[in-house]
Amino acid sequence: MSQNDNNAIRNISIVERIEQQQKEPGKTMATAADALGSIAIDATHLTMSVTDPTAWATAMNNLGMVPVGLAGQQLISDSLCVSGFDPSLSMLTGITPINPLIAGMGLLPPPQIPIVKEIIHSKSCTLFPPNPNLPPPSTRERPPGCKTVFVGGLPENATEEIIQEVFEKCGDITAIRKSKKNFCHIRFAEEFMVDKAIYLSGYRMRLGSSTDKKDSGRLHVDFAQARDDFYEWECKQRMLAREERHRRKLVVDNLRPPSPPAIMHYSEHEATLLTEKFKDDNKFSEATTVLLTWIERGEVNRRSANQFYSMVQSANCHVRRLMNEKAAHEEQMEQAKETYKTALLGILTQFEQIVAVFNASTRQKAWDHFSKAQRKNIDIWRKHCEELRNAHSEQLMGIRREEEMEMSDDDSSDIPNKKVRVDESALAAQAYALKEENDSLRWQLDAYRNEVDLLKQEKGHHGRTEESLTRDQQLQFLQQTVHNMQQQLVAMQDELNSKKSELEKAKEEQTHAHALMNVLKEQLNGAKEVTESNNHECLTKENGTVNVAVFNNDKERHVEKQKSTIKSEKEALLIGIISTFLNVHPFGANIEYLWSYLQQLDSGISANEIEMLLMKLPRMFKQELTGVGATLEKRWKFCAFEGIKTT
Repeated sequence: MSQNDNNAIRNISIVERIEQQQKEPGKTMATAADALGSIAIDATHLTMSVTDPTAWATAMNNLGMVPVGLAGQQLISDSLCVSGFDPSLSMLTGITPINPLIAGMGLLPPPQIPIVKEIIHSKSCTLFPPNPNLPPPSTRERPPGCKTVFVGGLPENATEEIIQEVFEKCGDITAIRKSKKNFCHIRFAEEFMVDKAIYLSGYRMRLGSSTDKKDSGRLHVDFAQARDDFYEWECKQRMLAREERHRRKLVVDNLRPPSPPAIMHYSEHEATLLTEKFKDDNKFSEATTVLLTWIERGEVNRRSANQFYSMVQSANCHVRRLMNEKAAHEEQMEQAKETYKTALLGILTQFEQIVAVFNASTRQKAWDHFSKAQRKNIDIWRKHCEELRNAHSEQLMGIRREEEMEMSDDDSSDIPNKKVRVDESALAAQAYALKEENDSLRWQLDAYRNEVDLLKQEKGHHGRTEESLTRDQQLQFLQQTVHNMQQQLVAMQDELNSKKSELEKAKEEQTHAHALMNVLKEQLNGAKEVTESNNHECLTKENGTVNVAVFNNDKERHVEKQKSTIKSEKEALLIGIISTFLNVHPFGANIEYLWSYLQQLDSGISANEIEMLLMKLPRMFKQELTGVGATLEKRWKFCAFEGIKTT
């Protein structure tokens, strides 16, 4: 085969390869430029005869090549040429000829600059770059987290030292696994080093200056899938996922409202601090929350009951401060009302003065000197000012009416019975206060008794040491305190009984006064009917003495009837049951015991009703105090048979 035939075959294969690349859209224009360069190298040999010149013309038109030895053939179609293009335009205007296929004219995209690979020299080998006209070597899809590459086409005489010498320029190598079949796997420290190693794919490796086939080979570098790489990638992804979850959690925590502070556990020190907080208005809410939490947790026991009672008492003392604060605010409100009323009165006075000015202006003496427009304006101003004055006057009168209504509500209509009611309310208030104080003293007495029991128990468990001596002193002190409290309790109970007796006497005097008034009214009516004036004084004296005696007897009978009257069958039934119950209990029973027994028969009955029923019948039931000190107790006894025996 001649040299011309070889060149023709070579050029035809190049054209076919270029046409194939144009059909594939993923190929770049750099490949076409390389093909053009290879054709331009052998342009001197394209003067041979061609059987089908149309194919050559089509290929050259597609490539945008200059005509080479082919006459009478259009290289560029009319569809690509600019209409009316004149190549001799530059001769007239001095402008260089314009090629419509030049990049930037809108007919072809701008060319990409090809990467020029150079020869790489090493101590043991030399790497020659691949032919730039050939397509780049193909690679597989990159696995996630790839740090390992496959290197094929190694020379047979290549060793691990030579491979490491070549590829350590790409980065730190952690492992090299070489096979006997001229390939190896190289694992790098980082992922970006793999890209540098892929760059060496296509290079021809020659060991030293030898031309032996075993000392040369064409390298093929590709991504490799390794378990270690995938495991490290998964670990990294899990770490990033944890960081993302932690970041989201921080964002959510920042957006979440702050949780309330934790409540500390109960101790004597914390209880002392909490008692101090109750005295501060700013920390009262916080102290109340802590105390409520401790009580709900069940921190109250026999040892801590006294401490908790003092804290509850401190919370109760805050009620007085709140009432004082409320009274202060009410006083401020009253002062503000007075200030507002005074200011409103001043505004109303000024309105009256302005209205007086307008009225003076509308009089005949001054009104005739104003123009028509001025009169109209003055009339409008006067009406507007009168409307405002009337509105303010009504508002002020409304305030005064409200004050008068409040004053009338405060006044009492029952003037004759006012003193009696005041005395009764005062006595009832004193009795209630004494009862509350009695209950508080009883509770304190129980608390001290609990402390005494605890001290006795601790004294029995421990020996006779210095601590036991101090506890004995404390015990004596507590016993003395308990004795004093008992004495105070007895005195308070005596005072309470005396107040109750005074209250009952006042009620009896009130009933007597009403009866006396009725008798006097009847006497006046009888005196009017008497016609004899001579015997008037005698009759009035006799009637007075008789009536007084009758009135005293009637009063005693009325009191006895009022005390001993039974209003319904239910009360009679209750009296029979109570009499039977108390007769069985010769030592008597307190009102709570009676109420618990009768409640089983009638659930709607109250202890107050039972006590009032017993007090109505003093000849059947009597009340006695039994016990000493803290065990004082009121007991009711059945005494009807005692009255029969005495009679």
